[in-house]
Amino acid sequence: MTARPARRTASALRVLLAAGLAASLAACSSSAADDTTADAGTDPSAAPTAGAEAPELRLGYFANLTHAVALVGVDDGTYQEALGDTTLTTSIFNAGPAAVEALFGGAIDATFIGPNPAINAFAKSNGEAIRIVSGATSGGAQLVVRDGIDSADDLVGTTLATPQLGNTQDVALRAWLADEGLKTSLTGGESDVTIAPQENSQTLDLFKAGQLDGAWLPEPWASRLVVDAGAHVLLDEKDLWPDGDFVTTHLIVATEYLSKYPGTVKKLLEAEYATSEWIAANPDEAKTLSNTVIEKLSGKPLSAEVLDRAWGNLRITLDPIASSLQTSADHAVAAGTSDETDLQGIYDLTLLNEVLAENDQEPVDDGGLGAAGK
Repeated sequence: MTARPARRTASALRVLLAAGLAASLAACSSSAADDTTADAGTDPSAAPTAGAEAPELRLGYFANLTHAVALVGVDDGTYQEALGDTTLTTSIFNAGPAAVEALFGGAIDATFIGPNPAINAFAKSNGEAIRIVSGATSGGAQLVVRDGIDSADDLVGTTLATPQLGNTQDVALRAWLADEGLKTSLTGGESDVTIAPQENSQTLDLFKAGQLDGAWLPEPWASRLVVDAGAHVLLDEKDLWPDGDFVTTHLIVATEYLSKYPGTVKKLLEAEYATSEWIAANPDEAKTLSNTVIEKLSGKPLSAEVLDRAWGNLRITLDPIASSLQTSADHAVAAGTSDETDLQGIYDLTLLNEVLAENDQEPVDDGGLGAAGK
C-alpha cells in the first residue's frame, strides 16, 4: 500500500478531530451546569456522550468489499490514529454469525456485520447485547447462477450456496424463494431448492467444478462467480428494495462496551467517517487500496474486471438505512432463521450524529427503533 493515500486519509482525520475538539470545548461551559441537574436514572447505554476510553478495542470485519470502510481505514492507520492510546486489534470473519459468536464469547467488542446477524444477536440476548451505532454499505449482493437458469422456476431441484446459515444473504435467499413459491429446509428435509451455507472461497471452487448451481453472495464474491466462473445474474438484491436502498453492512458494538467506553466508540466512528469521506473523494484509489488489503487477508487480489464490477455495485454510507431493518427481520422470521422480535432499542446513533453534526452533516434516522425509546 502506498503512503500517499494513507497521508491523505490521516490529514482528513486530523481535520475531523480538530472539529470535534472545537465542538467539545464550545460545549464545556454549558455541560458543567447541565451535569448538576442531569437525571441520575438515565440509562447510560441509551444516550452516551464522549467520555471514558478503553485500553483496547477489538474490532471484527470481513475481507469483502462491502466492508471497505474497515479494509481501508484499518490498514492505512486511520482507525488506530483516531483511537489514540487505545490499542486496536482486529479479527477477520467469513460471515456474520461467526462474528456474533465471537462478540458473545467476549473475543471482540465491535464488528462490521450484516443486518440479519445483528437482529439475531439482539433477539437472542433479549435486546441487551448489542447496539447498531452506524451504517457502512448499501448494495452489493446478488443471486448468480449457471447457464440454463433464467427464472425462479428453473431453480427447482438446484443447489444454491450462501455464506453461512442465518447470515444476511442466506436469509434473503430463503425469503425470496418463499415469495416465489419454492420450499427450502433448514434441516435437509423436503425442499424444492437445497441451500448449502459454506465459505465463499469454497463456493467459488464448487461452482467452477459444477457441484453448485448458483449462490446469493456479497461482493466481491458475486462478481468473482460471474467473471471468473461464468455465472450470470438472476437477481440483483437492490431490485427488491425501494429506490434500491438497503443496508448490507453496519457497525455493531457490545452494549456493555458502549456504555463503559463511549469515548472510544466515538473515536471509532470518527475514524469511520474520515475513511468514508476519503473513499467518496478518491473512489479509484479507495478501490485499489481495498484490493490490496483483500490480497493481504486472503492471499490473492481481485482481477481488475472483478474489482471494477464489484465496486460499482456498492454505496458507502454511514446511514444505517434503518427503514430496511424491520423488513430484514420479517424475512428472517419467514425463513425460520430467527424468532419474531421487537427491534425497539437496537439502534443507538447518538455518537454518530454527534460526529456528523461536528462536521456540518445532516443527522441520520433510527426509524423509531432507537435505544432512547426503549
